Order: sequence, then C-alpha cells, then structure tokens
Amino acid sequence: MTAEPDPRDDALETPHWQLDGGPPDAPRHVVRRLPAVTWPVVRMIRDAAPGPAAVIAVMQVCSGLAAAFGLFATAGVLTELLAAGPTADRVVAALPSLLLVGSAYAVRGAMDIGVAHAHARITPAVRRLAEERLYAASLGADLAAFDDAGFYDRLHRARDRGLFFLERATDNLVELTGSVFGIAAAVGSLGVLHPVLLPVLLLAVLPDGWAVQRAALLAYTSMARAVVLDRRVQMVSQLATERESAAEIRACQAEPFVLREYRVVADPLRDEDVRRGVAQARVRGIGRALAGAGLAATYVVLGLLVHASWVPLAVAGTAVISIRAATTALNRFVLAANQLVEQGLYVGDYLAFLESAAVPPRAEGVVDEPRRVQLDAVAFSYPESPDTRPAVHDVSLTVERGQTIALVGENGSGKTTLAKLIAGLYEPTSGRVRWDGRDVRLLDRAGVAERVMMVFQDPIRWPHTARANVRVGRHDRVDPAGTALGGAALQAGADEVVDRLPDGWDTVLSKQFRGGQELSGGQWQRLAVARGLYRDAPLLIWDEPTAPLDAKAEFAVYESLRALAEDRTVVLITHRLASVRHADRIFLLHEGELVEQGTHAELMALGGRYAELHDLQARMYADA
Repeated sequence: MTAEPDPRDDALETPHWQLDGGPPDAPRHVVRRLPAVTWPVVRMIRDAAPGPAAVIAVMQVCSGLAAAFGLFATAGVLTELLAAGPTADRVVAALPSLLLVGSAYAVRGAMDIGVAHAHARITPAVRRLAEERLYAASLGADLAAFDDAGFYDRLHRARDRGLFFLERATDNLVELTGSVFGIAAAVGSLGVLHPVLLPVLLLAVLPDGWAVQRAALLAYTSMARAVVLDRRVQMVSQLATERESAAEIRACQAEPFVLREYRVVADPLRDEDVRRGVAQARVRGIGRALAGAGLAATYVVLGLLVHASWVPLAVAGTAVISIRAATTALNRFVLAANQLVEQGLYVGDYLAFLESAAVPPRAEGVVDEPRRVQLDAVAFSYPESPDTRPAVHDVSLTVERGQTIALVGENGSGKTTLAKLIAGLYEPTSGRVRWDGRDVRLLDRAGVAERVMMVFQDPIRWPHTARANVRVGRHDRVDPAGTALGGAALQAGADEVVDRLPDGWDTVLSKQFRGGQELSGGQWQRLAVARGLYRDAPLLIWDEPTAPLDAKAEFAVYESLRALAEDRTVVLITHRLASVRHADRIFLLHEGELVEQGTHAELMALGGRYAELHDLQARMYADA
C-alpha cells in the first residue's frame, strides 16, 4: 500500500492552485516598516469614514492626556496618605487629589467609550468602500486580463486576503493608536515625577515586549507555511459542500476520494497549527518568567532609590502603577504593530491589484451604428499561453450592415475568440478591427459595448428573479409596461418557461434561496436568448445560442434571428452547419486561420473542408 503524499512536499510548494507568490520576508523590522504599511490604511479610513476617524483621533489624545494626568495626580494622593499625622487628617488632605484622579479616569473611560462607538462605524465603512473599489476594478478590467494567470491570481489575493486583512488592519491601527498614547502617558508621567524612573520602566516592560514580538513572528512564519495547505482544504470544502458538485460526486461514488483528499491536507495543517501553538506557549512561558524577574528587579531598584532618598515613597508607588500601565500598553502596541505589518503585505496586494486593473480612458467617441466591420490581418494570442500558436492568426474579412455571417469550424478553431475581437471585448495582438474605418481600440469602451448584443453558449445563471435574468441584458432600459420584456420572451420561447414558474416573472431562479426554482439547461438558454433580444443592439453575436435547445425552441430562435437580421449585423457561431445555409457569408476557421469563405453553395461546390464537415453531419443525422 502506497503512502499518502505529503502536501508539504516540494512538488506542491507552488502548485497551479496556489494563489500566493511565496511567503514574504518575516517582519523583523517592525517599527521601520510601520509607516509604509500604515499610511494606505489611514487613507482608506479617511475616505470611508472621515468623521468617526477624526473623533477617534481627538478622543485618543484626550484619553492619553487624562491617563497621564491621573497618574501624576496619583502621586499627590500617595504623598498625602503617606504623610505624618492622624489617618483621618491624611485622608481629608488627600481628597482633592483623589477627586482629580477619579475625574481623570472618568474622562478616560468616557473617551474610551467614544472611541469604541466611532470604531464600530469605521470597520464596516472601510469594508464597504474596499469591496466596491475591488469589484469596480474587476468589472472595469479588460476581458483579456481574465485569461492572464498573473492577473487572476492578483485578483484572488486581493479578494480572498486583501479585503479580510484590510479590515483587521483597520482594527489594529485603532488599537495601535490607543497603545501609543497609553505608553506616552506612562512615560510622560514618570519623566515628570523623576527622570531616573525611565530606565526602571524599560527594565520592567522589555521582557513582555520581547515575548509578544516573538509570538507574533512565530504566528507569521507558521502562516506562510500553512497558506498552501489551507487553500487546498478550502477547495476540498467546496467540493464537499456545494450543490454543483453534489450530484456527480454521488454518481461516481467519489465520497471516499473527497474525504481522502481532505485528510491528505487537513492532517499536516493540523500538525502545523499544533506546532505553532506549542512554540508560542513556550515563548510566552519564557516571557512571563523573564517578566517576573524584570519586575522583581524593578522593585529592588525602586527600593534602593527610595532608601537612597532619590525618589519619595509616594513617587515610587506611582511608578509601580505606571509600570503596569506601560507594560499593558506596550504589549498591545507590539502585538498590533506586528499584525499591522503582516496585514500590510496583503493590503499592498489589494492596492496593487486596483492599480494594475485600471484601464486608461479612450478619448474618441463611437459610431452610432456600424455600417461596416472590417478585420485587417488580425491576430490574437492569449496572455501567457503555453501554446506558441496564436488563437487567431492573420484573419481579414468584412461584414456589411444587414448581413448575416457565420463562423464555423472545429472546436478550438478560434471562432469565439474572433467574435470577441469583432465585439471589441479583446484587443488584437496585431492587425486592426475597424468600425466604419475607425480602429475599435481607440473608441470609447462603453460606447462600443452599447452597440453589441452577445448571446453565449454557456450564459450566466443569475441567482435572481426571472425578470431580472432578462432585464439584465439592458438593465437601464425604460420598459414600464413590460412590452419589450414580453416581446423578447415570446421571440425566444422564454414565455413558456416563465408561464410554468410558480410566481411567474417574480420567481427566484436559485435553489439556494427559499422558494427558489431551478431550470434545465435548455430553459436557462431560452432566458439567455431573451436577454440578448431584450438588449436590442445593432451588432448581434450569437455563440452556439441553440445548443441546449430542443428542435421546436431552436426553430423559434432562428426564426427570430432572421427577423432581427434585416437591419442589423449578425455574427453566428455554430457547429450545426445546416443552420447556416442562409447566411450571406460563411467563414471557416481552422487552427485560428481563415481557410475558406463564401456562401453555402459556393463552399459546397468547392468540395473542401466545409463540404466535408457538412457531409459528415448530414450522414450522421441520416443514420440516426
């Protein structure tokens, strides 16, 4: 019996499904790197919630001043209580100082409550703004970017980690600010009371600071080792829990395989978590021991200072309180600073994606309705494609308004890629796509898209109502009476689908929601065709629009297509050559090159590849 592979093996260090480019350097120089990772978070907070951010800044300052004043007033209380004389007199004499101490800490408590209320508004606001910017960047990126593995990885790092760690960085920045003012309050009060107490403070707080710093570094380095394992666990989790994979897993009796895949990665992930937890517990134990020794040494030094009359006993008592406050604040600072530096790496990924996805605007307008679409020696290669052959190579053709052209060929011949070039969704690697003589690359993107209607073979199944699934074709179209919606549904045969739904057009088409309905592949395709018809654009591109449809629905769609084609430019992509007999021009692609073109009769008379494919299909249906 062979042993299970260890996912930590070198072969899986950079697998195709790993999103990270490798573990970054450990943040050993926290203070030096802190400003660089803090300012982007500060700017995001400023943009998302400027009011609460200003409130936090003011209240943190007031809280620090109140804490420093309270510590300073404590020395006055202890001075009065430790003075000579009857106890009652000493308590009465200490009352003014006690009132000052109580007032100072009451103000500090009020400020902390105010900070908490403002903080509760900042994190959701930052998340909301960051998500919108990410989605806007993703939706605004060129379509070709999604064929680039590097872009796709950056997008997922920004979405899966950048957003999450941006929230955590926001929380840690607020914590960091509060701890800085807490440390400043303790140091300032001790400095005012007696400068010699500052070295004593360092002696007490450094061991705790080292322990927190070391534990944070252990967590960070462990995260770098576990991130690949965690990513693979998430993938297995999706297979085991999502509806889309449930049927096939059971049909293939693959349940044991999925569980085995989980164990292969979950066991070493568990071991890594245990290893990190044990190491952190060891460090914290050493830190507590050192902190205890440091605190004992602090008390000894304070006793010697009191014995030598360098500091009064009351000041020494206040120093003890200040040291404990400073230790707590320093622990908060070190932990927040380490986490902020670590999270800053992922915030940087998020910001880098926003920058890389930005598309420069185009200055030129767009033609109202293209009367002529020309391709001049067009070629296109997908980014980072391992295949050196372009997806489309040296294709030249012309389509006039009112014509219906068909792009045919075997799988992988470049039909869909060529259609996306015509629609302006891709920019050619070389050559030009021109609308009425104007290069599409120079035209306004939104204007080009406005004039294109494209129906895909595998359309989006929007988890929304049936009405929204059609209206999303042109969501801003004014259709108060639903006349255009009903007409598009009738032409596509989608009205029959909607009539069978329990709530008609208002039925939610997703089983993930209560009362939701699921459609068959053919029913979804009818809605997709209706969506394209509802869009009503001058350039129609149909990519295998009837593949999942039955014969009756297919006939209805092609009848609608012929009616629509009278005053529009139509590009039809199909494997069913019998469907393109009436096309004005047929273009046959083979391995990305245009090898034959003409009418159906001309290509059949040519006796080439088109005729061969047509005869093969005819014999297949005849045999059937």
